Amino acid sequence: MRVLNADELKIEKDAIIGSIIDGAIFVYPTDTIYGIGCNALISKSVKNIRQLKGRAANPFSVIAPSIDWIKENCLIAEEAEEWLDKLPGPYTLILKIKNSKCVAKDVNPGLSTLGVRIPRHWISKIVADAEIPVVTTSVNRSGQNYMTSLEDLDSAVKKGVDFIIYEGSKEGKPSKIVNLTGAVEVIGR
Repeated sequence: MRVLNADELKIEKDAIIGSIIDGAIFVYPTDTIYGIGCNALISKSVKNIRQLKGRAANPFSVIAPSIDWIKENCLIAEEAEEWLDKLPGPYTLILKIKNSKCVAKDVNPGLSTLGVRIPRHWISKIVADAEIPVVTTSVNRSGQNYMTSLEDLDSAVKKGVDFIIYEGSKEGKPSKIVNLTGAVEVIGR
């Protein structure tokens, strides 16, 4: 398992993007906290993250490669349009799915909804360049504190990660969840 900084990532960008597309499990910074993710189209990788987190069934969200990807794959009601305009930003939008094949079924088992976000952070450019959705969930075992620095990364999670993109300690909070599947509901964090 490697720890890369932003400069190393720039140098190895094509190889890193290739490994993400191929199913690598990795830790990355966002505009809020660190996330753990993988190519959201590869069931095996998604299942591995579930195992690392000890999270059997709760749905995962994804970093979308673009607003266009969200519009192609999710139903956008009129009230959702204003929230899409807030992306990139610290929001996870819960939308109804239009294309059930846009992510592996293990991302959101048994649901017809998907949480999507585009962080206001350079990691969004990496996802856009990969042209795939990437699972985004906090780096922690289920029910435990989320990672704010390398020192508090759970050892069991660390063992299952292919690489970490690290930019120092993060003091943010998880993104705000906005349920747009019916009446707009903002779930504060």
